[in-house]
Amino acid sequence: MARTFHVDIVSAEQSIFSGEAEMVIAPGEAGELGILPEHMPLLTRIKPGTVRIQTPNGGEEEVIYVSGGMMEVQPDRVTVLADTSVRAHDLDEAKAMEAERLAKEALVNRTGAMEVAKAQAELAEAAAQLSAIRKLRQRR
Repeated sequence: MARTFHVDIVSAEQSIFSGEAEMVIAPGEAGELGILPEHMPLLTRIKPGTVRIQTPNGGEEEVIYVSGGMMEVQPDRVTVLADTSVRAHDLDEAKAMEAERLAKEALVNRTGAMEVAKAQAELAEAAAQLSAIRKLRQRR
C-alpha cells in the first residue's frame, strides 16, 4: 500500500478538496513543486495554475485551477489557501479565452505602471485557466 498524506484545498468561497493523496504537484513561483509523503515543512506562494492531486490506489487524478495563494506543507498534510479555486472540468473555455483577449488588449492600451501590472496579472490568470483546460483534455 502506498503512503499517503492529507490534502486540503480551500479558497474564500469554498473548500474544494479534502482527502488523501499520494502526490501533489503545484505551481510554485519558481516552477512546479512535487510533494510526497513526509516532505520537509515548507511555506510558499503559488502562482496561477493547476494543482494536480494523485489519489491513492490509482484513482483518477484531481486537477484544480488556482489563481494564486499560499501552500503549507507538513510531513503528513498539505494545505493550499487559494485566492480562487475551481475544478478544472468546471472552467469555461470561452470565458477564459475572452478574458485573455481583453487582458492582451488592456496591455496594449495601458500606460501607467499599475494599469500594466493589473493587465499582466489578468493575462497570467487567463493563460493559467486555458492551460488547466488543455491539461484536462490531454488526460482524456
